[in-house]
Amino acid sequence: MSGNMKKLLLFVLIALAFSMPGRAQMNDYVQEGEFGITAGVAHYFGDLNPRARINRPKIDIGGFVRKQFGNYTSVRLSAHFAKLGYSDIYSNNEYQQRRNLSFNTNIFEIALQGDFNFFKFIPTDPDHAFTPYATLGVGFFTYDPYAYYHNQKVYLRPLHTEGETFYKGRKEYGSMALCFPLGFGVKYAINDNVNLSFEITHRFTTTDYIDDVSTTYVGADKFPSTASGKSIAGIMQDRSFEVGPPIGIEGRQRGFSKQKDQYTIAEFGISFNITSYHCPTVNP
Repeated sequence: MSGNMKKLLLFVLIALAFSMPGRAQMNDYVQEGEFGITAGVAHYFGDLNPRARINRPKIDIGGFVRKQFGNYTSVRLSAHFAKLGYSDIYSNNEYQQRRNLSFNTNIFEIALQGDFNFFKFIPTDPDHAFTPYATLGVGFFTYDPYAYYHNQKVYLRPLHTEGETFYKGRKEYGSMALCFPLGFGVKYAINDNVNLSFEITHRFTTTDYIDDVSTTYVGADKFPSTASGKSIAGIMQDRSFEVGPPIGIEGRQRGFSKQKDQYTIAEFGISFNITSYHCPTVNP
C-alpha cells in the first residue's frame, strides 16, 4: 500500500471516529415538551346562529405548555381568551329577524388536552419535522353575555330574561361551564428549537346560555314596570318591538334548549422546544 493511500485511510478512520460520537449526541437530545403562544379567531354557534354560519369571527389569543410522551403522544395545558358574539340581524330567517336579539361575551378558557401525532415527530430530524395531529380534552370557561341598548352595555345574566329564579322553577345559569375540545392541526419544526402550527378545534359545552337564549318567553307582564315604563329586564327579554309588533308572548319559543351552545377556535401558533440530554450508554 502506497504512502498516500495509508494517509487517506488514516484520515477516513479519524473522521469516522469523530463523526460517530457527534451523531450519537444528536440522537441523545430528547424533546421533553414545548411551550408557546397562539393567535387566531373564534366563532359562536347556538340559538342565534342555528345554521352554523361562519360570518362573524372574533379575536382569540392563547398560550400552552405541552409534555411529550414519545414521538406520537403528548398532554397539553392551554389557556385562551376569546370574544364571541352574534345577532339575529345576520339571519335570513324571518322569525329570527323579528326576534331581534343579540349578544357578546368574553371567554376565558383553561383546558387539558391529549395530542396524537399521525407521523413520528422529531424536531432535530429533518425527515420527521412535520406531522398532522388530532387533539381532544376537557376544560372549563367563564362567560358573561351582554348586549347594547341605546349604546349602553347591558349585562344579561343578572336580568333573568327567561325567568330564571322566578318562573316555573327555572334555575339561574352560572358564569362558568365545561367544554370538550375536539380538533385537528398540523405542526412543523422550522429548526431544532422552534415549531409552527395551525389548529382548528371545536368546543362542545354544557351550557345553552352563552348567548342568554335557551327556552321560551316568559311574557312582558312578568317583569315589573318602572315609573318611566318597561324595566330594562323586560326590554332585553323581547326586543322585537324595535323592528315591529312585539312577539314575546308567554310560552312562545325564544330559543332551542335541547342543543347546547358551541364555539370553534382556529389559530396559528409558535412554540419552543424543551429538550434534555441523555448521556449515551458506555459499552465495556
